[in-house]
Amino acid sequence: MESHPYDSWAAIYDSVYSYVQEDIPFYVNEAIASKGPVLELGCGTGRVTIPIAEAGVPITGLDFSEAMLDVARKKTESISNKDHVRLALGDMTDFDLEEKFALIIIPFRGFQALLSVEDEISALDSIKRHLAPGGKLIFNIFVPDVEMLVQPFDVTYHFRDVFDPKSGIQYVLWNQTDFDSYRQVMNIRTTIEELDDDSVVVRKMYRDFQLRNVFRWEMHHLLNSSGFHVEELFGDFDGSEFDEASTEMIWIASVAD
Repeated sequence: MESHPYDSWAAIYDSVYSYVQEDIPFYVNEAIASKGPVLELGCGTGRVTIPIAEAGVPITGLDFSEAMLDVARKKTESISNKDHVRLALGDMTDFDLEEKFALIIIPFRGFQALLSVEDEISALDSIKRHLAPGGKLIFNIFVPDVEMLVQPFDVTYHFRDVFDPKSGIQYVLWNQTDFDSYRQVMNIRTTIEELDDDSVVVRKMYRDFQLRNVFRWEMHHLLNSSGFHVEELFGDFDGSEFDEASTEMIWIASVAD
């Protein structure tokens, strides 16, 4: 079986990213408002998929990592609405689920895992084919950070400390970044230090991945040229207006008439 870059994240993903919570109520509320069915692209371990199913909305999760989907399947077994969840292995740049969806979501920067404009356009074409009449596409990406774009790769900087309340594990996360300005792709190495109760490092892990930087108006024109109409652009998950201080872009789009 072909491996994928995010396979190595599967066992630790939920714990390392346990701090990412603020987007879940937003996506759950949007799923409820849509009345379903919902398609989540880049669903990973089901971090957002499962809360949507628990809210009573049918959802299909698509991901290209079998290892991440295995974690999601195990988590799904313990929820009461597990019949609301369908998980599928596939690539968001080219998929055919033979179903239309009232809402398609790509949480937590999943769109930025598409590393070329060609892949972005292909994904948007696949999404457009799968949206029901009146359906919406909602996804979030980060605002490119100029300081990060000029950061030399041999410099490691502290990203954040994480405490996973479920496992009780403490982590310290360090990043190294290198920016390919031609492709607008960031090469990122995250060093994950697991601490014991005395704050001694008991395990150190390295994970490499890539994300493509997409700027505000670039994204706007990409959506328009792919046949979408931008309905909203928020700067935060509380629905705040996007402005010069925003670090997040939350896009809501529909298929243009």
